[in-house]
Amino acid sequence: MNTPSSIALITGGSRGLGKSMALKLAEQGQDVILTYRRNAAEADGVVAEVARLGRRAVALALDVGDSRSFRAFAAEVKRVLAEQWQRERFDFLVNNAGLGHHASFAETTEAQFDELMNVHLKGPYFLTQALLPLLHDGGRIVNVSSGLTRFALPGYAAYSVMKGGVEVLTRSLAKELGPRRITVNTLAPGAIETDFGGGLVRDNPQFNAAIAAQTALGRVGLPDDIGGAVAALLSPGSAWVNAQRIEVSGGQMI
Repeated sequence: MNTPSSIALITGGSRGLGKSMALKLAEQGQDVILTYRRNAAEADGVVAEVARLGRRAVALALDVGDSRSFRAFAAEVKRVLAEQWQRERFDFLVNNAGLGHHASFAETTEAQFDELMNVHLKGPYFLTQALLPLLHDGGRIVNVSSGLTRFALPGYAAYSVMKGGVEVLTRSLAKELGPRRITVNTLAPGAIETDFGGGLVRDNPQFNAAIAAQTALGRVGLPDDIGGAVAALLSPGSAWVNAQRIEVSGGQMI
């Protein structure tokens, strides 16, 4: 195994967009720490795929919606870095883990709102805070948002509110972490064919076609469209990109 040039920590890296990010980064020569919430077998499968690409990966359990667990998680990351890489720091943090509730504004429950807030806004805020001591000076943070902060679709009001908060947080972090030369950017996917939100984009042909018709490139996105964009943002050539919202939607609803 080659000495890693960098290590990326990706939350929600066992499937969907996070899995693609992990594999694209491995193809780029980077090692990965990925988190999963429940399905250890899925996560282990991604670890094995990374190994086949010649890089090293470790999967750790994490519920991003439970901020009480973050201190213990940070200690676990510190242990893994020492044991697996003989290092004290990692290089890149990708706050990707998420879930979706599709419900109208009038029908959204307080429990749904709180779950979205805990996972999409409170989680990235305090997880990043807990991991900052382990992030290299000169490192990078990518917060995953959504095209839904720019355009509106019925049923996503609460979700969009959380992602709007993530984008504001990105700019604040970029300002505060500048003295450590840590860049912080938002990556905002458009509609993607995954199981997110019950697989609506992937499994509903009418919805899929409607979004494709509103997208300049004529289709909805695929996970590798996003994984490739994250890999590009974490490549050496993107070191001067900071405090930006980068939408990766194929030109959806322009």
